Parts: sequence; structure tokens; C-alpha cells
Amino acid sequence: MEIIPAIDLRGGRVVRWIQGDPSRETRYGHDPTAVAREWERRGAPRLHLVDLDGALAGAPGNLPALREILRAIHIPAQVGGGLRSLEAVRAVLELGAAVAVLGTAAIQDPGFLEEACRAFPGRVALGLDARSGVLATSGWTEATSVRATDLARQTSDLPLAVIIYTDIQRDGMLQGPDLEGLAAVAASTRIPVIASGGIASARDIQALRALAPGRIVGAIVGKALYDGRLSLEAALVAAGA
Repeated sequence: MEIIPAIDLRGGRVVRWIQGDPSRETRYGHDPTAVAREWERRGAPRLHLVDLDGALAGAPGNLPALREILRAIHIPAQVGGGLRSLEAVRAVLELGAAVAVLGTAAIQDPGFLEEACRAFPGRVALGLDARSGVLATSGWTEATSVRATDLARQTSDLPLAVIIYTDIQRDGMLQGPDLEGLAAVAASTRIPVIASGGIASARDIQALRALAPGRIVGAIVGKALYDGRLSLEAALVAAGA
């Protein structure tokens, strides 16, 4: 199972929000490229880059920072946040992203998700961001009535790279991942799943690894790494890397 450090960008800086709330922001650095290089140096197999400005505005807002990061690293990176047009998807892929993560646009317009998958097969991920299993959009500011398991099931035949399931209520809270929700999503689709939200310890990673072997293929870790609660090295060991 891959351990994937998250780099969340706001105004070109590395930050972390708690439960997606911009008012609960912690800044971790003015040089996101240096942060990316450090995670790569320490053994990260992949990075998860999020354009928070883009997620709120509905269009990419940190392309210069993303370009610099993607030019500086040699490991693959998945990029999300504000990718709500085919042009935006193409832009981040042309910058060097291995995978573009679609959330809001995929939920609001399934046809767009299908179009993006046809245009870039194997290079699009579906981001399912949920509260109590129900999806939220627009930087987690708008609730929907769509269940994560339903959309996972409906998109199972698309040429997606992966599904990323985030429990919003656990994000940044360091209280452990939503094992029940992750198991349900993994059982709903043939697409491999990456877990996100609440991961705080090596024990959490071991629990994910045992939850659905071969189905849950990665874990995105943010606050626990930045706060020093969990080292990347310990996370990699727990994941069997």
C-alpha cells in the first residue's frame, strides 16, 4: 500500500485545514517545492497535491506553484482542486501531473467525468469527499444527496486510475480513518481506492492495509506528518513498503 504525503496549496504556500475549514488553517511552509523534494528524498512513492484556491474558486489558482513542484520531483503526483473543465484537466496533466483528480465536476456532471476519462484514460481519479457517507462539493462547502457508494458503483466501468475517498469529518482531526465507509466504497467498485482523512498512526495504516487487501491501495497522510505525530519512515514500514 502506498503512503502518499499531501501538499495542500493556498496562495502558493503549504497549509492544512481542519475538516476543510479555511478559518482553521495552519501554515507549514512558504516553499512548497522544497517540501515536495523532502518527501521524495525520504521515500514517498507519490504525492497528493491539492489546489485549495482552485477548489473554492472553481478554476485552478496555484498553477505556478504546481508547475515548479512537478518540474522538481521525479515521483508521480496526483493533482486536484478546481478541475471543472477539460481544459483545466489538460493543463495540470501537461504540467506533469500523473493523475488529475475530479470531484465537484464529476458529481455535478457525470457526463463530464466520462468525457475526461475518454480523453485521458487511466489518468483521471474520482475524488469522493463525504460527510457520513454523503458527498460534498465546491471545496466541501456544499452538501449533496449523493452517497459515495452509489457514485463509486455507477462509475465502476470507467477507465479511472483510482478513487480517492475522504471522510471530511475526520480530515485533520487525527482520530483515525473511516474504516466502515472505506470498506463500503471498496466493495462498491472494481476501481482501486485510496484512503484519506484522519490517518494519525502506524496502527491506522496497518488497519487500512488489512481492511480490503488489493482494493485499498494507498493512504494520503497530511497533518500527522506535518505535526510530527507520524514519521514518513514509520508510515512506509506500516504499509509494507
